[in-house]
Amino acid sequence: LTPSLLPRTPFTQGLVSGVSLAAGYWIGVALVWLWSYLGLPALHVRARWLRPATLSICIAIASAVLWRALEWQNDIRALMNLDPLDSAQPFKVGLIAFPVFLFLIMLARIFRLTFESISNRLKKAVPDRISHFIGFTMAVVFFWSIANGVLFRAGLRMADISFQQFDALMEPGVEKPVDPLRTGSKASLIPWADLGRAGREFVSTGPSRGDIGAFIGRDAFEPIRVYAGLNSAKTAASRAQLALEELKRVNSFDRSALVIVTPTGTGWIDPGAIDTLEYLHEGDIATVAVQYSYLSSWLSLMVDPDYGAKSSRALFMAVYNYWTQLPPDSRPKLYLHGLSLGALNSDLSADMFDIVADPFHGALWSGPPFQSRTWRVVTQDRNPDSPAWLPRFRDDSIIRFTNQQNTLNIPGAHWGPVRIVYLQYASDPVTFFDPSIVFRRPEWISDPRGPDVSRSLRWFPIVTMVQLAFDMAAATTAPTGYGHVYSAEHYIDAWAHVTDVNWPQDKISRLKALFGS
Repeated sequence: LTPSLLPRTPFTQGLVSGVSLAAGYWIGVALVWLWSYLGLPALHVRARWLRPATLSICIAIASAVLWRALEWQNDIRALMNLDPLDSAQPFKVGLIAFPVFLFLIMLARIFRLTFESISNRLKKAVPDRISHFIGFTMAVVFFWSIANGVLFRAGLRMADISFQQFDALMEPGVEKPVDPLRTGSKASLIPWADLGRAGREFVSTGPSRGDIGAFIGRDAFEPIRVYAGLNSAKTAASRAQLALEELKRVNSFDRSALVIVTPTGTGWIDPGAIDTLEYLHEGDIATVAVQYSYLSSWLSLMVDPDYGAKSSRALFMAVYNYWTQLPPDSRPKLYLHGLSLGALNSDLSADMFDIVADPFHGALWSGPPFQSRTWRVVTQDRNPDSPAWLPRFRDDSIIRFTNQQNTLNIPGAHWGPVRIVYLQYASDPVTFFDPSIVFRRPEWISDPRGPDVSRSLRWFPIVTMVQLAFDMAAATTAPTGYGHVYSAEHYIDAWAHVTDVNWPQDKISRLKALFGS
């Protein structure tokens, strides 16, 4: 019931409490078994008052934390500008928690019966401890085979069909473009139907030349958006090549900037990231992306964690190899972008040994998952006087971090030829979850804490990991500007630094007001 990174609904709180209660029960059973296995003297509880006293203590502790649960949840909600709750709904939480607890205990006991059944059969031929070891191993393999081979695959097939059908839906109000410079038009190399839902949304939305011109007070360019859907070609390499040909068809390499975007698992691209960038460059920019999946990001990671990276690298190398053949003084500046799983795969798209002689100009990676290669190295090797949720790395010339407040203007620091910015919120569980939290206190809990992290948050073995796992599942339900929901306003300063846009502050403020309205 203690707070974590995000507010919880009564349903989520019930799940967290049920799983935590089961984990505590399992630990108790495991300790009793270990005591017996080590051959220590048997524990005898002879005092009649001990069990009732123990139960009373547990009930008192549960009542105390239930009483504080409302205060803890409202503490997080206040940080995120949400209305306070009138009640933590303890009865509803309990009605969810106890069935979850009982279900997990039932599973554990079925596992124990399976293990004991196998072990008892083996005792006739081998010593007890060997039979226990073999029985336990076979029970684990049996349960894992059922969970992974039957339940998981059946669920995955259902999800696969569902997401595929959703991706193919033609959305009402999203019309096939008439402009021949738009991907999906009659002149396009990529058919409208093959773009997928996310691709059609991407190429048919965004600011027009007129919108940008009205804001800047003079003529602007029409932004270019190129997208190759999963059904556009059979392989990642062929989709990347098709996207390159489409870029060339619409003269994207004549623009001042070109951005290679790696989408999320479903193929979605955050409009707040690209819309703001097109305003900052007054439309003189082209953006390209290739879809590698129609599953949500967490499913994409479980099905084929390397596939997104392969697709992202195929697109990068196709564009990069062509870009390096162009005259350096007339080609566009080259940038990378990705959100969430897209950030992870975008980071993996470029091998520094391949590009060191002629590098891209910068990257903006938002909400990087905790598995992200470069993010982990930089965070672990950060300057010791900087917090884990907002690291500073060496002399700040290549990599900088920012959040809800613009922290990129660092006194005395100067950008180098490559500019990489991480936009991350301290309350984002996708970024700050780590399996090691099960037994180790994470550094981002240490003071000073992020501005959107509750001061009441405390680390507990196992429990905090369970809390953050459920936070991660609900990360996109947070209000805009917190958790894993990134605000368009916060992209503006980040893009201005990455792409070296030197607008006056009043103009930047007007753009933030436009997207904050």
